[in-house]
Amino acid sequence: MTRILETDLYPPVKAFLTKQGYEVKAEVGAADVVARRGEEDPVIVELKTGFTLGLFHQAVERQSVTDAVYVAVARGSGRRFQQSLKNNLALARRLGLGVITVRLSDGLVEVHLDPAPYAPRKSRRRKERLLREFSRRVGDPNTGGSTRVTLVTAYRQDAIRCALHLKDNGPSRGADVAKSTGIGRATRMMADDHYGWFERVERGVYALTPKGLESLQDHKEEVG
Repeated sequence: MTRILETDLYPPVKAFLTKQGYEVKAEVGAADVVARRGEEDPVIVELKTGFTLGLFHQAVERQSVTDAVYVAVARGSGRRFQQSLKNNLALARRLGLGVITVRLSDGLVEVHLDPAPYAPRKSRRRKERLLREFSRRVGDPNTGGSTRVTLVTAYRQDAIRCALHLKDNGPSRGADVAKSTGIGRATRMMADDHYGWFERVERGVYALTPKGLESLQDHKEEVG
C-alpha cells in the first residue's frame, strides 16, 4: 500500500482553487497553501494526511492572518472515516475553520465546510436536565474523570433510598415509600425496576429482591 504524503494533496487543492480564479502558492511563510484573488483577503489551507490535533493548532494560528482558513485531509473510505469527518466538522465549525477533503484516487476536492463565526445554540432542555441532576444529587459521590465505573446519579440515589425503606420496613406500598422517603416517583421507579432491585408482590406493593439486598451492602453510603 502506497504511503500518502501531505505533498500529494497539494496539486488537487491548487487546481481546485485555480479554477476559482485564485493565484496559488505553496509554503508561503508558515502556511502550507496561500491563495489570493484580486484584493480579497488571502485563503490559507493547511494540509495533512488525516485529522490531528496539531492540524487544528496550525489552522487556528493562521487565523491571526486571515479568517479564510481551511484544513485539508485525504478522504478515506468506510464508516470509520465518515464518523471521523462528522466529529471533526463539528470541531472545525466551533473553531471557525473550513474543511476540505481530497480523494487522491481521482483528485476530487470537496469543501464540506466554509469558515464562519460560530455562535453555539444553547439547549434549554439540556441545561434544565443538567441543573436538575445537580440539585437533586446528594453530596459529591463521584470522582471527576472516572471511566469504566458505575456513576452515582440522583436516580440511583433515589433508588437506594427506596431500597433502604424496603429493607427496614419490609414489603411496602409505593405511596408509603414515596411519603417516607420524599421521593415522589418512588412507585414508578420500583415498577420500572431499572437495577433489578425491586419486585411487585401484589398490586401497588413492592419488596426487595436478593440482588437489591446485596447491592445495599455496597452502595448505601452513596446517598450521603
